[in-house]
Amino acid sequence: MTTLADELVLLCYSDEGRPSVTHPVLGYGVTGALLTELVLAGRVDLVDKKVVVTDPTPTGEPAVDALLARLAEADKPRKPQQWMHKLYKESTTRVLDGLVERGVVRREEAKVLLVFPTTRYPTPDGRQPALEADARARLRAALEGDGPVDERTAALCALVGAARQERKVLPDVPKDRLKARLKEISQGAWAPEAVRKAVDEIQVALTAGAAVAAAGA
Repeated sequence: MTTLADELVLLCYSDEGRPSVTHPVLGYGVTGALLTELVLAGRVDLVDKKVVVTDPTPTGEPAVDALLARLAEADKPRKPQQWMHKLYKESTTRVLDGLVERGVVRREEAKVLLVFPTTRYPTPDGRQPALEADARARLRAALEGDGPVDERTAALCALVGAARQERKVLPDVPKDRLKARLKEISQGAWAPEAVRKAVDEIQVALTAGAAVAAAGA
């Protein structure tokens, strides 16, 4: 299965393998996406604004299950933003490694000015991966349309908006339209209330964390 984190990473990387955001901002977004995946799967909930494991059963998705294991082993519950700060590097690496293993992107090691190491993740053929094309199409349909949005697409909209990437994903859609539609979707009945509330709290944490990470970049 393609996870929300897979989709977010692909949306934030160019086909040449360069990220459109700083690594900390991307990492916060990826960790937020993995947390959201666990909420949708019924593995975690937010209690008093802290992440609590309700079912430790693995989902079958390596990056998602790695986070689930970390949460289950924690000495105490923590807020989403604390997990984002703690795991943003690890989360991004796991998701990118998974995409490389599946052949969606490839890893290229190089050095800038022959000194500074850098890693790119271009697509194998230089074209947009089918997984990314599908995510973009779903986002466009959701944000340009007026009808109901399915659970996973609504969650992806929330993540893209929280990471402030909506204008980069859909640069041809007016800013005011994107802002209004994102708000409309977030307030809609796209999932049970408990799930929506948990995702909303993750979204708030991601927005705050991404802003701090961007300011410190």
